[in-house]
Amino acid sequence: METELTINGRQYRLELDPRTTLLDALRHHLGLTGSKKGCDHGQCGACTVMVNGRRINACLTLACMHDGDEITTIEGIGQPGNLSPLQQAFQSEDGFQCGYCTPGQICSATAMLEEIAEGWPSHATEDLDETPKLTPAEISERMSGNLCRCSAYPNIVDAIRKAAGESA
Repeated sequence: METELTINGRQYRLELDPRTTLLDALRHHLGLTGSKKGCDHGQCGACTVMVNGRRINACLTLACMHDGDEITTIEGIGQPGNLSPLQQAFQSEDGFQCGYCTPGQICSATAMLEEIAEGWPSHATEDLDETPKLTPAEISERMSGNLCRCSAYPNIVDAIRKAAGESA
């Protein structure tokens, strides 16, 4: 099945089996290996990418479902020597250890910060009439779909707050 995807600002036309997940298309057909295959069941968040600005688990969706969509992977967020503020904060706050989950964490956090800026509440939002505050509880709730086996969670929260201009 022919599928056209815009990934990190570049258009790709792929001939794929309709059962190919977005994650497998990225990793095996396009060589974009930043997104990781962790559990392959949507439970760990290692495969998180952004589709049309919203974070999704790439292992749970078929590539053909995103024909014409704008997809951003970790490779589209920053490059060595030109890191995004969030990537810089992950480095300075030691928000990673083994690094396996880091691409998914950064993609998820990038989209999460946009959700907060747009005023989207979460289960942890205290006042639904105001823009959610970037508290540790709010970040933890919103990032709960991204697991870190090394348990760098406090540093990840600090990195997100730093990138957003909050005090850690």
